[in-house]
Amino acid sequence: GSYSKPSLSSLPSPVVPSGGNNLTLQCRSDVGYDRFALHKEGEPDLSKSLFQAEFSMSPVTSAHGGTYRCYSSHSSSPFLLSLPSEPLELLVSGVGDAPSLSAQPSPVVASGGNVSLSCSSQFTSGPFHLLKEGGADPPRRMEAEWRIHAGRRWAIFPLGPLSPNHGGTYRCYGSSSSYPNVWSQPSAPLHIEVTG
Repeated sequence: GSYSKPSLSSLPSPVVPSGGNNLTLQCRSDVGYDRFALHKEGEPDLSKSLFQAEFSMSPVTSAHGGTYRCYSSHSSSPFLLSLPSEPLELLVSGVGDAPSLSAQPSPVVASGGNVSLSCSSQFTSGPFHLLKEGGADPPRRMEAEWRIHAGRRWAIFPLGPLSPNHGGTYRCYGSSSSYPNVWSQPSAPLHIEVTG
């Protein structure tokens, strides 16, 4: 805890498909450290301790889901670690059937109006998750607990009052109550258009 903390990011995204071969956790420091270590929450030791700042994980499995932090140090004093980075939650998708996503009353909504996105599945045992895709920013995420209606589990995500920033493509995922970092296949994309 003697040095300022590094930053940790997931490339290309913090939500990665199971079986994918393109996942890198990248640790960065403004101070110029030359040694980095990666730790996954719940594991007793630093899972990787390497000189490079990038940690490649492939193929991705459900076991990769979890919360990670990285530490940095100088090679001249490798056992003196920095403060940990802010936590990075890594989510693995593609395990289980896709839920369905719809918009009420309509996916085309006037600016200032409201819309509710409904995500439903017969197979989800934990929360549903809604992600807005697109742009340079990381996906924006909302979480909602399910309720049962007509034999299916449903979650409602209210949006509004809407601004043009709410427009875009949304997908929802189901998750397991036992493995919250492991998500289902994504729903079909739903495009929300904000008019006016």
